[in-house]
Amino acid sequence: MNRTEFVIATAIILLAAFAMGWFAHWLLHRFTRVAGGDMAEMDRLAQSLHEAEELRDQALAYLEQREAELMNQISQTEAELKAAMGGLRDARHEAEEMRAYIERMHANG
Repeated sequence: MNRTEFVIATAIILLAAFAMGWFAHWLLHRFTRVAGGDMAEMDRLAQSLHEAEELRDQALAYLEQREAELMNQISQTEAELKAAMGGLRDARHEAEEMRAYIERMHANG
């Protein structure tokens, strides 16, 4: 191996070492930058998820409370309806008795 071949071989080896070092640096920088960015993003997403879960829990509590109120109103309305239907039934029965009484009075008189 003469001097020119030695210089060329050394230059190729140094260029390859530089390229591998540059690629390793770029790769390491890319992964650490993404990981750091991902951690900030993950923290932000975790906070958003936590807030969303709190809102969901509040909404569920409100819905349960509202459902209980509406069920109570339905129960009261059904009770009032039964009372009204009973009163209507009694009024119809009384009206029939009055019609029968009036018809008997007209028949006798």
